Amino acid sequence: MLTTQHPQNKKLGWTLDRRDPKFISAMMPILGFIYNFYFRVHTSGWENIPDEKVLFVGSHNGGLASPDTSMMLYDWIRRFGPEKPIYGLMHPKVWEVLPQAAELAMKGGAVIAHPKMAHAAFKAGASVLVYPGGAEDVFRPYAMRDKIYFAHRQGFIKLALRENVPIVPAISWGAHDTLIILADLYKIVQQLHKWGMPWLFGVDPLVFPIYLGLPWGLGIGPLPNIPLPVPMYTRVCPPIVFERYGREAASDRSYVNECYKLVQAKMQQELDNLITEISQTPT
Repeated sequence: MLTTQHPQNKKLGWTLDRRDPKFISAMMPILGFIYNFYFRVHTSGWENIPDEKVLFVGSHNGGLASPDTSMMLYDWIRRFGPEKPIYGLMHPKVWEVLPQAAELAMKGGAVIAHPKMAHAAFKAGASVLVYPGGAEDVFRPYAMRDKIYFAHRQGFIKLALRENVPIVPAISWGAHDTLIILADLYKIVQQLHKWGMPWLFGVDPLVFPIYLGLPWGLGIGPLPNIPLPVPMYTRVCPPIVFERYGREAASDRSYVNECYKLVQAKMQQELDNLITEISQTPT
């Protein structure tokens, strides 16, 4: 069993050993039904995964449900089995606001999004999955559905450089139709907070969307949702390997920014290609 060596292990999210292959195996029939009949997922590119540990970098959609994430993980498990570990870095605010859901996610391989946990996973020989855009990405407005958006976060680049691992992009399209994000009202709500309105649960949500979807109809705020049953498309893209690695490279701001722009551009091109292919496929 894989474990970390950090004193924070007793806290939620600060350990690798809560990943439970038996739990994952038990969930596979349910995920398979959702995959095949609810979302009717079309996937491609899994031959691009090299036989080594990698940093998967994704762009996701669909609110807190983020169905493209779970469908991507289902594809990983059905190809490699539940015993081959992959750990997903989950935003710390999820652990604060939804600790019970976060604890359940730990059984599937979720750990808190912190460089120490990513390092521990790589040291144990596992691959790591990260969605750099976080809440701003998963709740990005519908008008941005065709855009790769990382919210200007470059920590994943530094992680790949320090750990000397290639980046494998994981893109998707269609999940934005499971929850229609009309706009983000965060700046308005942030101003109200500055005037004295407390944050719900005492946590800054970073986003405050207004959207159409189940079960709320017209909803507001980053609440849990039930995804609409629409087709989804996922793709694993060829690995991205940088010219330089190591701590010195990770400390070079100019080089990190250059690598960031490279990854964003390549993933945007891959997403554009996927959308073009979908539009040309007979329904």
